[in-house]
Amino acid sequence: MVPTGKREAILDVLDEEDVDYAVSDETSGRDYAAIVTFPLPTAAVEPILDKLRGVGIERDAYTVIVQAEIVVSERFEALKERYEQEEEKNGNGDRIAREELIARADEMAPTVRPYVLMTAVSAIVATAGLLLDSPAVVVGSMVIAPLIGPAMAASVGTVVDDREMALRGVKLQALGGVLAIAAAAVFAILLRVTNVVPLTTEEVFAIGEVRERLAPDVLSLVIALGAGAAGAVSLASGVSSALVGVMIAAALVPPTAVVGIGIAWGAPQTVIGSAVLVLVNILAINLVALIVLWRMGYRPKLWFREDEARSATIKRIAALAAVLILLTGLLGTFTYSSYRTADFETDVTAAIESELPPEATLLGLDVTYEGFPLQTPQRAVVTVGYPPTSTPPPVAETIRDRINELAPNPMGPFGESDVRVEIRYVGVDTANS
Repeated sequence: MVPTGKREAILDVLDEEDVDYAVSDETSGRDYAAIVTFPLPTAAVEPILDKLRGVGIERDAYTVIVQAEIVVSERFEALKERYEQEEEKNGNGDRIAREELIARADEMAPTVRPYVLMTAVSAIVATAGLLLDSPAVVVGSMVIAPLIGPAMAASVGTVVDDREMALRGVKLQALGGVLAIAAAAVFAILLRVTNVVPLTTEEVFAIGEVRERLAPDVLSLVIALGAGAAGAVSLASGVSSALVGVMIAAALVPPTAVVGIGIAWGAPQTVIGSAVLVLVNILAINLVALIVLWRMGYRPKLWFREDEARSATIKRIAALAAVLILLTGLLGTFTYSSYRTADFETDVTAAIESELPPEATLLGLDVTYEGFPLQTPQRAVVTVGYPPTSTPPPVAETIRDRINELAPNPMGPFGESDVRVEIRYVGVDTANS
């Protein structure tokens, strides 16, 4: 909608850029002289808007950008090719305009009430899935988690120097993390108090879906890095971000639910690894999204604010990277700890089998670990099968001594440890055909 006195300036810009347009008289009696409609390829939206802004159109005009399904025109195809070549030269590639990016990011950052509701529901569903040891239910919780919007809003607000949007994204992320843990903890406490889940602390942390998130390794960081990059690229290219949202939720929802479960069962020290994973994932998603959006060429709309935005972006990238490196060090320690515990269980299995008589068999070895960040074995349950016609083999003392000899010391070097060992004997009747 062209303000009075700006019609010729606008048409001159479109003529210079060889853009076809249609002009309609504006008859509402307001302060507008005409309505100008013109088709643009995606790559041309931002530079044309910058030129129109240069002639003062932004102050008093309405500018509406509408997605066109199909444009059938040879002149349009030539215009599209020209601007795409210019974008490739500038290294920006196929991306939407800055104004479109800001609008999409603003739409993706939900209002507080639905965000709180959906975050709490996703955390509760994830908690149920973890306690049921059901990967399908855990995946369902990721689908409904509204976590991509705040992360992208914070990153977009930073690179385009929109402090209000950036602050809103940061606040929503902090609120979402705290709320998800609280909702998961309250729901898990209700399940425990009402005896819906009649499990001890050791039994809860032995559940497969829970156990695999207690000691995350460095590979968990790859999920967050990929989610952040995919989120930024999908937002900037204008493609659907629904699946990317699920990917980001995959990095955040299950570990927050595990933290809530640890609080409910009175063992917060056991889920420190999951809490670290949540922080690492949040920082990694924001860090990568910032880098990707800045490298794609997004800047503030006013050139004299570009230096300020660059400074703010660099400072935030540096701060995020510093904290992320520190926390990644803990993930590295978890990785080393997982390799150490795997070697321990392999050695223990071999040692037990060497101590058993020929008629006995090792049916199972279940080890419970504690400690942060290096995990050490605290309890080992050994199940031994023997013929029911004979007496159980007297190997309890020997197995206990061998396990404690092989157990890694809490301080690091291998040496004597104090692992609680339980031997369970099961009569096994075999028949030969």
